[in-house]
Amino acid sequence: MKQKFSNTQRLVGTAVLVALVIVLQTIGSGIRLGPFTPTLSLVPIIIGAVLFGPIIGGVLGLVFSVIVLVSVISGADVGGAMMFSENPAATIIIVLLKGFLAGLVAGIIAEKMSSKNMTIGVAASAVAAPVCNTGIFCIGVLIFFFDLISSWGQAAGFDNAFVYVLAGLVGVNFLVELILDLVLVPVIVRIISAVRNAG
Repeated sequence: MKQKFSNTQRLVGTAVLVALVIVLQTIGSGIRLGPFTPTLSLVPIIIGAVLFGPIIGGVLGLVFSVIVLVSVISGADVGGAMMFSENPAATIIIVLLKGFLAGLVAGIIAEKMSSKNMTIGVAASAVAAPVCNTGIFCIGVLIFFFDLISSWGQAAGFDNAFVYVLAGLVGVNFLVELILDLVLVPVIVRIISAVRNAG
């Protein structure tokens, strides 16, 4: 789908989506479900990936990651700040990688599937981004922060760190992100496509 847009349209569209990522991530940081926050900014990341391709998706994901990283380093993200104080390098890698790959993978899936069926391609991208974002986070914390996560789990009444990560730490966040993405992304992409076709 990205080839249907001129360079100017892509540049302006990307700039608008970057602004949306910044605003949504800043506003979303005030919404807490446990020690972490649901990622509202995945919506414009996926839209950018679907409309403009994997590279733009990755760039938008990286913008999101940098904002999260600033929040972690500044201490505004309490859970992330605890991870950063324990292992700064691993925290930086996890934060940057999960956002970038969420956008990149969403774009690749949209590019591959949308030529056959646009609706399925958009829906698959809307699922892939939160799965990628949450999956990389889960793998990263279990590898690099097992002791810290175990202590959080025990404090929350979980005996198993793996179960705590899936059920206690990211479970609700992931479901909120997935539902928001599946509901909003296809509708917004359809509206943008209809406006372009009408013009």
